[in-house]
Parts: sequence; structure tokens; C-alpha cells
Amino acid sequence: MFDVDWIGLAIPFAYLMVLGGALMTFSSIYRKRKAAESANLAPWFPPNLQRNVYLSLLHMEPEDGKEKSPKVPDSVLKAALLRRAVEDIDRLIQIKSAKQACSSLLLRGSVGDDLWQRFQRAEKEMEEELRDVVTEANALAPNWGPTIFQSAHEIAANTRLRQRLDEIESQKEAEKKWWEKRRDQISSSFMKELEETSKEAASEEDAVLVDTPSKGKKGKK
Repeated sequence: MFDVDWIGLAIPFAYLMVLGGALMTFSSIYRKRKAAESANLAPWFPPNLQRNVYLSLLHMEPEDGKEKSPKVPDSVLKAALLRRAVEDIDRLIQIKSAKQACSSLLLRGSVGDDLWQRFQRAEKEMEEELRDVVTEANALAPNWGPTIFQSAHEIAANTRLRQRLDEIESQKEAEKKWWEKRRDQISSSFMKELEETSKEAASEEDAVLVDTPSKGKKGKK
């Protein structure tokens, strides 16, 4: 019969158990610390005003002293939800345009991990927001969810076009004044050159007139 060294066998297992427990504890602490750091990071976007307006209308409560408040019409809720979707479209465009720049800066080491964590959290929040809008749209009107963002995209595009036209219109007067000032400067410079040219021509004519009699006198001698 062979004697089994139970103590010698137990030591490696005990070592593995202690090591596994330490790794689990470290992993748990690390995840909690990362979650706390992520929670303390500043949000990528400011508060969504249009979402808050829609939720306020949806969950409107009666005023003090009144048992029941009139129900908010569905047309008002639909308009508020559509404006919320337009705001989401604008934020989605910003996220898509910033993703490539953020990833490039992160790879080059120009920004820290905190900025990338903020961006990733904004992406997740945006995905949840889009799903929530689709759910709310289907609740207000059947099959509205698949098309609400198409309408919101058209509204957002028209809004950006109007803003661009307003910017061009606001710059029109300033550019007009600049061109008038530039035209006056060019005209003044041109007239100055003409005057200088005329003076030089007159000086040359006077010099010719002065030299002509002297040449005549020399001829008489």
C-alpha cells in the first residue's frame, strides 16, 4: 500500500483557490472602480430638452386642488415626440462625425481613455434613446415607429438648410459693405496713380519746353 501525502496534495489546491479568489476580488474591485469612474465622467451631450418636454407632457399630473387634469391631446404628444426624434437625429449625426476623429486621436495617444469612455457611453445612450422613441411612436400610432425617423431626418435637413440660408443672408450686408469699401479704396488708389502720372507728364513737357530755346540759341552762334 502506498501512503498518500494528503497535505502535499492539498497545498497546490489551496494555492489555486487563494489565487482564484484574489483574481475574482481584483476583477470585482476593478469593475466597480471603472463603473464609478464612468458614472463620474461628464456626459457627451447636454440634457435632452425635447425628451424632457415629451415625458413631462406624457406624465402630466393634475395641479394641486384638482382631482383630474385634462388629457394632453395625441396631436400634441406626436408633435413633441417628433421634435424629440429631430433632436436625436442631430445628435446621431454628431456622434457619427466624431467617432472617426476620436478613434484616431485615441490611437495616436492624443486623448485619454476617459474621452473614449464618454463617447462609448454616449453611443449606448443614443441606441437606447432611439429604441425608446420607436416604442413611443408605435404606442401613439400603429406602425409609426419605422417612419418617424425618416420624417425627423427631413425636418432636420430642412432646418439646417434654413439656418445656412439665414447665415448667408446675415453675411450679405457685411460683404456688401466690405466690397463698397474695397471699391472706394481701389478707385482712390487708381485716381492717385492718374494724378501722379499726369504730374510726371507735365514735368516732362515743361522740361522739353525749357530745353528747346537753349538749343535754338546755340544754332544762331
